[in-house]
Parts: sequence; structure tokens; C-alpha cells
Amino acid sequence: MDLNSIWFILIAILYIGYFILDGFDLGVGILHPFVAKNDTERRVIINSVGPHWDGNEVWLISAGGATFAAFPNWYATLFSGFYLPLFLMLVALIIRGVAFEFRSKDENPRWRSLWDWAIFAGSIIPALLWGVAFANIVRGVPIDASQNYTGGFWNLLNPFALVAGVLSTLAFTLQGALFLTLKTEDPIKSRIQAMTLRIWIPSALALIALVVYSNFETDILTKSGLTPGIVPIVAMFVSFITGYFVYRKQNRWAFAMSALVIALTISTVFLQLFPRVMVSSLNPDWSLTIYNASSSPYTLQVMTTIALILVPLMLAYQGWTYWVFRKRISNNPEKLVY
Repeated sequence: MDLNSIWFILIAILYIGYFILDGFDLGVGILHPFVAKNDTERRVIINSVGPHWDGNEVWLISAGGATFAAFPNWYATLFSGFYLPLFLMLVALIIRGVAFEFRSKDENPRWRSLWDWAIFAGSIIPALLWGVAFANIVRGVPIDASQNYTGGFWNLLNPFALVAGVLSTLAFTLQGALFLTLKTEDPIKSRIQAMTLRIWIPSALALIALVVYSNFETDILTKSGLTPGIVPIVAMFVSFITGYFVYRKQNRWAFAMSALVIALTISTVFLQLFPRVMVSSLNPDWSLTIYNASSSPYTLQVMTTIALILVPLMLAYQGWTYWVFRKRISNNPEKLVY
């Protein structure tokens, strides 16, 4: 296995980690204006992700940085072609981060309500757009022989991509709901517990719809080399296992299985792409691959050395933060930070 393939796998792992971890952050942000009955409960929900949300986004920064350094042509084509949706996503994530910090700076109900809805908007927009973006990457977008994106914004909002966006939104919402069952106390926990099954059902249906739709919109059935077709089938099976644990109120197992569904779904995308990184809908020969979009071998060697040093430190530090803040969030407003 060459360094090009290794870095492709590492970027896939970074995105999987980001979608699992920041996925529950986004889900909590989507849910919190609706499941909390008063300001104290909203603060409890925000405090459940308060120590983690910025650390979780390090996975996205790392994935973007690795893409830029290892596959600069992929980075250039992706960020120029998907400029508007990625810009909207970035603005939404910035607004969400600001809202977490500003919400409790003033006790005025209108002030706090404004930032509550900012958290909601800053969560649901990225949740939707991530599904849209990855669906277009695997479906194919107009890329010419010079590796330039020649399409517009509206062709990204095709039915297949929108189905993927609905799935990502529902999957993150379910992940957030299950996370809250592990981090909150009654009555919030009981209220969210009752919602999880109602969220899981449309999430599972959306996954089935996307898997079926993929057979018509992508080359998942005909792609040579790595065969990704079995992975989404496993994802659907694990999704039903998630529903079983949700029904039995075994929330830890349900959260783990929900995370596994997300991991399998993103794995399907990268397995289907390999060795491509972006599919050209104009001509398959114009697709970007891990070879025609990569940096020099020396650059990849230097990056590998740096990654071997820094990645374990990043994982150790983030694991430590989850261990420190592992307890449930108290309903006592005097103990809440945000």
C-alpha cells in the first residue's frame, strides 16, 4: 500500500470520527429548542456538549488540512465547486460556536431565545449540507479535463443529494438524542427517551431509501476493484439493531450502534470512491484520483511523520476530556457553566 492510499484512508477515518462526534453535537443543537421546557433545561442540554463541541470540530479541521496537504487538487476542485454550500456551512458553524458562548451572557429571555435559535440553525444547516455534499461527490459532478468544476449551485440540489441530506439530518438528530439520554437526568432524560424511537423510524427509512436510490444514481453495483455494495447492507442491518436497543431503552448500546451506522455509511462513500476522490459526471477519465490530485511523494512522507507524532497526542487529549466530563449534567442551575 502506497502513501497515497494510506492518506486516503486516514482522511476517511478523520471524516468518520468527525461525523460520529460532531454528529451528536449537531443533533443536540437541533433538538434543544424543542425538548427543553424552560431555560434551566435548555442550559442543561447545552452544557451536555459544552466541553466537547470545539474539540469535536478539530476532526473536521484535521480532515480539511490533510486534504489540502495530501491532495491539493482535490481540495481546490472541491472548495471551488462547492464554495457556496461550504461557505454557508462554515458560517453556520461559526454562528453555533458564538451562540454557545454568548447565550448566557445576558439573562434577558429575548437574548437567550435569539441564541437558542442560532444554535438550532447553526446545527441543522451543516447536518443537511454534509449529506448533500458527500452524495454529490460520490454521484459525480461536472469536472472538466483541467480538473475544474463547471457546474453551478443548483445542480448540487438534486433529488439524490437531498435524500442524503435528509438522512444525515435525521441520523445526527438520533445520535444527539441518544447522547442526551446518557448525559441528562429526569425529566429531560425521560422526555428525550420517548422521542428516540420516533426519530429512529424515519432515520431507518431514509437510509433504506438512499441505499436503493444509490443503485440508480451511482456506480456502486458496477465499480471494479473494492466492492462497497455489502457495506450499506450491513449499515441497514445495524440500523435495525439500533432500533431494537432504542425500543429496549438500552441507550449505551443504541448510541454505539447509531455511531456504527454513521461509520458504515461514510465508509461506503470512500470505498465507492477509491481510488477516486471526486467523480466527473462529464467523463469518467476526468475524475480526480489519489494519484492525479496528490502532493509529491516527499510531501506525503513528511506528513506521515508529523501525523505519527501528533495524532496520538490529539486522541489522548480528547479521550481525557471525555473521561473528565463523563458524568451526567445536573439540573441544578448553579452548577451549569453555559
